[in-house]
Amino acid sequence: MLNIKNLSISFLQNKKFVSAVHDISFSLHRNEILGMVGESGSGKSITSLAILGLLPKGIAKVEGTIFYNEENINIYSEKVFQKIRGRKIAMIFQEPMSSLNPTLTCGYQVAEILQQHTELSKHEIHAAVISLFEKVKLPRVASIYKAYPHQISGGQKQRVMIAMAIACKPAILIADEPTTALDVTVQKEIILLLKELQQEYGMSILFITHDLALVSEIANRVLVMYKGKIVEQGNTRDLFLNPKADYTKALINSKPNLEVRLRKLPTVKDFIDKTVDQTIYTNVDRASFHEKIYQKTPLLEIHNLEKEFITKGSWFQKDEVVKAVNNVSFQIFEGETLGLVGESGCGKTTLGRTILHLEKATSGQVIFEGNDITQLSKAGVKKLRKDIQIIFQDPFSSLNPRITVGNAILEPMKVHRILPNKKERTAYVLDLLKKVGLEESHFNRYPHEFSGGQRQRIGIARTIALQPKLIICDESVSALDVSVQAQVLNLLNELKATYNFTYIFISHDLSVVKYMSDQLVVMNQGEIEEIGDADIIYKAPKAAYTKTLIAAIPKGI
Repeated sequence: MLNIKNLSISFLQNKKFVSAVHDISFSLHRNEILGMVGESGSGKSITSLAILGLLPKGIAKVEGTIFYNEENINIYSEKVFQKIRGRKIAMIFQEPMSSLNPTLTCGYQVAEILQQHTELSKHEIHAAVISLFEKVKLPRVASIYKAYPHQISGGQKQRVMIAMAIACKPAILIADEPTTALDVTVQKEIILLLKELQQEYGMSILFITHDLALVSEIANRVLVMYKGKIVEQGNTRDLFLNPKADYTKALINSKPNLEVRLRKLPTVKDFIDKTVDQTIYTNVDRASFHEKIYQKTPLLEIHNLEKEFITKGSWFQKDEVVKAVNNVSFQIFEGETLGLVGESGCGKTTLGRTILHLEKATSGQVIFEGNDITQLSKAGVKKLRKDIQIIFQDPFSSLNPRITVGNAILEPMKVHRILPNKKERTAYVLDLLKKVGLEESHFNRYPHEFSGGQRQRIGIARTIALQPKLIICDESVSALDVSVQAQVLNLLNELKATYNFTYIFISHDLSVVKYMSDQLVVMNQGEIEEIGDADIIYKAPKAAYTKTLIAAIPKGI
């Protein structure tokens, strides 16, 4: 169906072309799912954009040949490509919120594809869109047809994107990171849906991801990309059981092992340098650590905490009350990591924000170091900010793009009067940058000059600069590549050992939460489903909901 030969892609930078993809060749066969795996910047997405003729003219230079059904489509004009896109080759983009037009309803956006590529009447198009929504298993199809993207969940938006992509029954579907940042249960549903649609339509799918465990659940063959080159390709099972390239081994092993807890997750650099540390954090080590921390009084106690949100009704409708956090109670001890897991909308983030006093509790108590912080004055809340900090999910949106990294870290230190003067604070920040794996020269750079993993390290540096007692990590690694994720998780554990930090680690990824956590709290619809030792819950979950979450974790082959 698709045959790529000696493809090279370069981009114009400072009046010269810089190579991004280097002489790659691969084929996508009829009725096959091919996985394309690699971290951000490896060249996966720009390869897919080149196939669709979507790279900017004049800025991008594409060399080599791209054959679709034995025709070299690389030489086609934009006018010809417009007839191919959506009809013969379609694409599901990584981020549905930015790919869908926020000013148009979901139904209208799918109908547009059918208007452009078919001769169907308006009534027939409406019926076809409703049928597509049912096919991709959307609930309440009539209301979602009229809904705007912001009114539906992330998983539902992704299903709308899939409906749009398959509307004209294309021969080839390119799925670019279609499950990134989705809950494990929703991710599993999307994978099963794509497999069903592929079999029903006889499509060929190019499935792009950075997660090798995920690709093992869907792909017939896999090709692994690193720094713009294909380092390995072959049958999925063979590649998993007998990886040859060090980079492939790193991708397979940098995801936390659910059966064995290593003291340090292996990274890409470890595999390439042949310095992988296989030291196991044994059950005896863990039990000894727990015995030490659980003898102390709790650092934080939550008693019957509730947080309600009220949506104002109209003359004809009552106010709607949503209990985002409902009767939640638990304890966390100094030096402990408490994992908080559950699907989107379960109340994890609201609980974190209520502990931080960013949301005012409706009822219940949050006891921090023996004091109920729900009743604090403004001055008390300001003082609390130093002791309880948060690492946000998206470091780019939480950093001011107009302030240098050094000043972003210095600012809260100045507010909370950490160290007596600017000279000492600056020296402290420079040392902190080195501690989180950055360089002193990064002090005067701006957030846009860094990669996602580096920005997350900046966020961590800013958080620990205040030397807090409790840190809430809110989905702080969910959008990172697995290799970068391993680096950040290792860093968090190193900092915890050095500074005796206490973490509340919020995530929808149970494999990461299990690796990081001493105690685990499973939340569903604002309530605690299950609470206890992370290893015990994983091995013998009692709640049906917890069993569903564990079953949805991509395990690999």
